[in-house]
Amino acid sequence: MNKELLSILQARDDVKITENAMMAPFTSFQIGGPADWLVQPETIEALVFCYGKLKEEGIPVTVIGAGSNLLVADSGIRGAVIRLAKPFSKVERQGDMLIAEAGVSLAKLAAEALSGELSGLEFASGIPGSLGGAVFMNAGAYGGEMKDVVMKTEYVTADGKLRTVEGEAHGFDYRKSIFDEMDCIILRSTLKLRKGDPTEIRATMLDLNNRRREKQPLNYPSAGSFFKRPTGHFAGKLIEDAGLKGTGIGGAQISEKHAGFLINTGGATAEDVCKLMAYVKERVFEQFGVTLEPEVRCLGDFSEMIKA
Repeated sequence: MNKELLSILQARDDVKITENAMMAPFTSFQIGGPADWLVQPETIEALVFCYGKLKEEGIPVTVIGAGSNLLVADSGIRGAVIRLAKPFSKVERQGDMLIAEAGVSLAKLAAEALSGELSGLEFASGIPGSLGGAVFMNAGAYGGEMKDVVMKTEYVTADGKLRTVEGEAHGFDYRKSIFDEMDCIILRSTLKLRKGDPTEIRATMLDLNNRRREKQPLNYPSAGSFFKRPTGHFAGKLIEDAGLKGTGIGGAQISEKHAGFLINTGGATAEDVCKLMAYVKERVFEQFGVTLEPEVRCLGDFSEMIKA
């Protein structure tokens, strides 16, 4: 980023910019090297302004939210990382709908639904992460997905235009959406829910969260379920049946509690995770002929690690 652009962005009092910001603290995996620039806008206006200026200058832009589904390379991320966090977490109820900004956590969003006696988001109450990322990848759990509730999404394009997509135009599929192929930033979504019994809603949320705590290694940093579900199979079961539970490389390990999770036992590097991922894929394919694909977004340069 040239000095002129930096001074223009820093002149605003509604954006914070940090040079060479380590990304590990901003991901649930607690792994990742430095971003050239970490840009944290505090208003929609600042977000649109910064995004447009960075794009005008041809600077690569990566957008993150809660960082719960990311693996950042040890070498970090070149260009600017725009982080949507607490300033973008407003939620408004309108009848049986929630209009929520991209930075709101799914836990807070589900709690807001419960407060309004609205059902449909119980599945998301324990998913770590924010709404923007959940819409981007059509996050889901326990039989529910974002596609079941998201009816409209507003986003900003690289040239600063505000756009809206509705209904099936979201292109929702298993862990993907139309936003995979777009150069834009999700701003907010409208979720269509339904009136429900708050006692039943709360009971369902508690049940799902208890099941999550019992079965998942929540006491270790991870990026959640590491692999996508292969057609006709479950990734965790294939990995377990391959006898890989507890296998580790460096600080990265296949969880002994749930084989679908790769965890950071302390000091793990992205290279450790990458090597472990490759080993798991190789062993599962050898034994079952099934190719596992990561569900986690890998940010940065992984070319050397893949070669290794």
